[in-house]
Amino acid sequence: QVQLMESGGGLVQAGGSLRLSCAASGSIIYINAMGWYRQAPGKQRELVATITRGGSTNYADSVKGRFTISRDNAKNTVFLQMNSLKPEDTAVYYCNADEVGAYSGGLGKTLFDSWGQGTQVTVSS
Repeated sequence: QVQLMESGGGLVQAGGSLRLSCAASGSIIYINAMGWYRQAPGKQRELVATITRGGSTNYADSVKGRFTISRDNAKNTVFLQMNSLKPEDTAVYYCNADEVGAYSGGLGKTLFDSWGQGTQVTVSS
C-alpha cells in the first residue's frame, strides 16, 4: 500500500507565498507522474500542475508564472512552490500519483491514481 502525505498549507495574505510538499511512503519501486490538484468549496477538483518522472511539467493557465512544481525522485516527494498567491487560490490542495509500482505481500503491483488527504490553503485579501 502507498500513502501520500501533504504538508505546508496554511493561511497567507494575498501576494504571499507557500510551499507544499507531498511525500509518498510504502514499498515503492517507482512513481510515474505526480501532480497537485485543488478543490474550492462548491467547485470540482481541478488540475494545478503535474510533473513526469523525467521532469516535464504542465500547469493550469490560472497558475502559470506563479506556481512551480518540482520533485525529488530519490525521496518520492513532490513540491509546489506558490508565489503571488491570490484569494482565488484558496482551496484544499491534493497530491496525486498517477501510477505507482510497489511491493505488496512480496509481489510487485501497480497502483493507479493514488491521492493524499489534502492540505488547506487559504489566501486572505
